[in-house]
Amino acid sequence: MSFVVVIIGIWAAAMLAWFMISKYVKSSDLDRIKNRLSGTNKSKKKKRGKAGEASVMQQEDATKNRMAQKIVDRFQLGPKVGVFLEQAGMKWAPARLVHTCILCFAAAFILGWMLTSSALLATGVAVVASGAPVLWIWRKRKARLHRFEELFPDALEFVSRSMRAGHAFSVSLEMIHREFQEPIAGEFRRTFEEHNLGLPIEIALQKLAKRVPSLDVHFFVSAVLLQKRTGGNLAEILDKLAYVIRERFKLRGRIRAVSAHGRMTAAALSAIPAAVAVLMFYTNPDYVKFFFKDDTGNIMLGAAVFLQLVGYLIMKKIVNIEV
Repeated sequence: MSFVVVIIGIWAAAMLAWFMISKYVKSSDLDRIKNRLSGTNKSKKKKRGKAGEASVMQQEDATKNRMAQKIVDRFQLGPKVGVFLEQAGMKWAPARLVHTCILCFAAAFILGWMLTSSALLATGVAVVASGAPVLWIWRKRKARLHRFEELFPDALEFVSRSMRAGHAFSVSLEMIHREFQEPIAGEFRRTFEEHNLGLPIEIALQKLAKRVPSLDVHFFVSAVLLQKRTGGNLAEILDKLAYVIRERFKLRGRIRAVSAHGRMTAAALSAIPAAVAVLMFYTNPDYVKFFFKDDTGNIMLGAAVFLQLVGYLIMKKIVNIEV
């Protein structure tokens, strides 16, 4: 049993490392394009100089979660975790997220130790449980960004109509707060308030692009900044940009409809081995115990789980078509 846990732990670490490396390599070119469009392509020295600056909008409470705050300061997690929480629409400090992960780890370790009396297994359960708060916030972030992208074309057309009616661009941004729902209302209200308090509109829009990591928002910021430098009909540009975004949504929906059969097939093929294992555990327990008590069975079980998950990742990659 311990050998199986070790195999699963090694596989999980390898898969996590592979996922992080592939995610970084995949997003490096896209991040460079976004930074170029939004005009935030700065040198590393400037980024390091601004890393220690305090945010005007939010202040961290240093008196709470001192242990977690030391971890954040030690590994310099504050800026990245802060942006991650801000994109999820949560008003947490980075130290609070770290503190929550530590509590989940401790609670899961104690529970696993009480149920299994195995330190290795309890540690594995605790590591998985410590990532639950991050997974929950990541899902909230994904849902919030998806909702923002749904409302963004309507907001662009609203700004275009407002400018044709005679309103200034900054005033049109403020009017979005009264006419639209969250999260787009809060983001544009914050952009307007930053500009109204003296921040140049270029920097306010660049901060909006940083808070909302969407390629559509970066195109919007790039179009506005380019129009301010070269001139042109901004209302017409925003109308065309809204049309392009809507067409992308339509194409994305068609692709999801076409790939629905592949996604269902991948889910069914991945669930069949687990379902068969559960049925055999109840119908013929002696046959299944071989995979847990025998050394050869442990190797076979670890290899089967590893290959099954690799196959699921491959099938998911095939049906995941990005637009």
